[in-house]
Amino acid sequence: MNSLAATVQNIFNEPGCAKNGSKSEAERKKGCTKQLQPGSAAGGCAFDGAKIALQPFTDVAHLVHGPIACEGNSWDNRGAASSGSNLWRTAFTTDMNETDIVFGGEKRLCKAIKEIVDKCDPPAIFVYQTCIPAMIGDDIDAVCKAASKRFGKPVIPINSPGFVGSKNLGNKLAGEALLDHVIGTREPDCTTPYDINLIGEYNLSGELWQVKPLLDELGIRILSCISGDGKYGEVASSHRARAAMLVCSKAMINVARKMEERFGIPFFEGSFYGIQDSSDSLRQIARLLVERGAPKELLGRTEAVIAREEAWAWAAIEPYQPRLKGKKALLITGGVKSWSVVAALQEAGLELVGTSVKKSTREDRQRIRELMGQDAHMVEDMTPREMYKMLKDAKADIMLSGGKSQFVALKAAMPWLDINQERCHAYMGYVGMVKLVEEIDKSLSNPMWEQLRRPAPWEALARAKVKMQSPVAGIVRDPALAETARRARKICFCNKVDLGTIEDAIYAHGLRSVEAVREHTNAVGGCCKRRIEGILVSSPSAMLQAAE
Repeated sequence: MNSLAATVQNIFNEPGCAKNGSKSEAERKKGCTKQLQPGSAAGGCAFDGAKIALQPFTDVAHLVHGPIACEGNSWDNRGAASSGSNLWRTAFTTDMNETDIVFGGEKRLCKAIKEIVDKCDPPAIFVYQTCIPAMIGDDIDAVCKAASKRFGKPVIPINSPGFVGSKNLGNKLAGEALLDHVIGTREPDCTTPYDINLIGEYNLSGELWQVKPLLDELGIRILSCISGDGKYGEVASSHRARAAMLVCSKAMINVARKMEERFGIPFFEGSFYGIQDSSDSLRQIARLLVERGAPKELLGRTEAVIAREEAWAWAAIEPYQPRLKGKKALLITGGVKSWSVVAALQEAGLELVGTSVKKSTREDRQRIRELMGQDAHMVEDMTPREMYKMLKDAKADIMLSGGKSQFVALKAAMPWLDINQERCHAYMGYVGMVKLVEEIDKSLSNPMWEQLRRPAPWEALARAKVKMQSPVAGIVRDPALAETARRARKICFCNKVDLGTIEDAIYAHGLRSVEAVREHTNAVGGCCKRRIEGILVSSPSAMLQAAE
């Protein structure tokens, strides 16, 4: 078994994955090693997943070894933000052509690495393997090893060709590359009892910066963030952290578990989405640090900060709650957001009609049941048609999802809010919770939706034309036809008395009782009494108009 196949097999047998751990040995082997069917990686291939996981390292040169299309499709596909170098936003690729496919692309890769060193001189270069060089046998491990020795800087191979699996597998392959080649290769300049790692946090729209000020106030230092706004030197020395918080277990559970095994760094899975989850995560971080030797007074300071921030956040969202109360939301996302955002929406006063769990772990599903009850509507894979029907039938007032689902909501003329990686706003921490409530309220209150639901002027005109062409419209326009229709409407079948005769008698003689009507008409049968009573209680103006 080659090294890539062995790595993939080890990832599939990840003991930290509850879904995998609950299987028998035979089921694990059968279920995790089966080949992907065509289209199984439509949501993103392994290469895409690896690039997503590592791209936010800001001072690293990310070199894609493959055709230019691979780099073009994966470049800048996450809204991660950087406070330092912008080198990560430069796209590097070997741009393999037909000649390279025939004769091999290793020389082109060596040349590309040298060019990056000469022009940019980054602290490290990440080289991503793609499908074509992997299939023709390019040995990027050997090339990277030789380049590291030649240029005196880390050149890290990321073996994640797209054909090996899905985007999630690529996330984990990227983590394995960090564990094998980066983590533990340097010592930090200094260490403190308050050092932590954040694993699986990508600083989307700068949301990490909404939480970092609170950690700074408590004296807690983020030794390394893997990988949002991360630096190569920080992740290389991250093995000296005292504790770790795992933000997305679906992507980086293998990194957190192996760092605990190798370096004794305890971790927990938490979330900074919502008021209560933010508070719980701060408490967990403080507790782990105290257990690892930090002063106990950290716990008291943490509670003081939590009390202050919670009071501010609840006061800030209170004006919005009357407008949001009773509103229903449909949450179409995955992973940690399938449960973490649920808590935030419930705190805002919204009712969840469903949340997607296609990319969620067993722990994620259990958390959803705890938040929404045992009868929680967890959507495995909702088709666009089903989304549209749910929105159109007003089972939800707003949909929160990624960009690819927005057109379903727009077609249904229902409010929509982006909460995936392409979003423009940050929703993490107490500040982020207030921002989330504000954006939901803006979307629901926007008068645009009411205008969109109105019929277009040309549609109203078309319906009017159809109505004017109907038989009823013809009767209204023609008095003779109206009189004929009135006379043709029978109210009694015993003597076949028509409506026109009864109404004319009532109007002509001012009749107000059934007996008086019977005296002036032949409606003497018992079956006529109830019908005459119904005509008598109708408004005089209506009878007058009918008679005229």
